[in-house]
Parts: sequence; C-alpha cells; structure tokens
Amino acid sequence: MVLKLEECVEGEVSDKELKKVIADFLEMGHVENIFEMFKQDTRYYDWVGELLDDERFNVRLGISVLFEELKVHCRDDINLAVPSLCEAFEKSQPHVRGEVISVLGIIGNPDAILCVKKGLDDDSPQVQEVARDVLEELL
Repeated sequence: MVLKLEECVEGEVSDKELKKVIADFLEMGHVENIFEMFKQDTRYYDWVGELLDDERFNVRLGISVLFEELKVHCRDDINLAVPSLCEAFEKSQPHVRGEVISVLGIIGNPDAILCVKKGLDDDSPQVQEVARDVLEELL
C-alpha cells in the first residue's frame, strides 16, 4: 500500500514539520513516497544533509535507498544535494559524516568526490575507512 503524503498532512505545513514527516516516512520504509516528492520538488535536495542527521538508523538508511533510486531516475537532480551534504559533513558527528560520504558516493559527481576526499583526513578512523571504500569504488 502506498501512502500519500498529502493524506497525512493537512493544510499548510512549515518546512520543519515537513522534514519531520519525510523522516517519519523514511523510517517506516515508505521511500517510494519520498521519491515522488523529490521528483516533483527539487528544494528537498537542500534538506538531505539535515535529514541524515536524524538519530534513527532507518531514516539514514532510507536516504541511501532513496538516492539509489534517484540516481537511476533523476540523475541530473541528485547533484543538487551536494552542497547540503558537504555542509553536513563539516558540522556533524562521525556516524553522520560516514553516512554523508556514502550518499556522496552514490551521487559520484566531481563536487561530491571532492567532499568524499575530505573524509580521508577525518578525525574518525571509521569515516576515513568509509571515504577510502567509496573512493575505491568510484575511481
């Protein structure tokens, strides 16, 4: 059953509320709904870094699954997430930085690769390892 986001949110909502709804849908595994939202409105790409900073693992996993799908169907649009992701890399905890690098690896454009390379010098050995693995796959 595909839930429609419009059925869950009535009237006008703030960006903060919408981000929470997106994260909740990702946690429930409703990636297809969020995929449709990203196809219809590219402003959501600006929120990806913030969404990855969610404490719920399933939300972060959902972002990765979402970007695998977006890479197939919206290849040009996924580049719009790179600034948000690079900003999140600079401001986040190590587990989030690792997730950021993984999503940047899915995107794989030159700007994303530049940000992934920053992970090689990260304070966290785990982030360094993720960056090495991603670069090994990309290069």
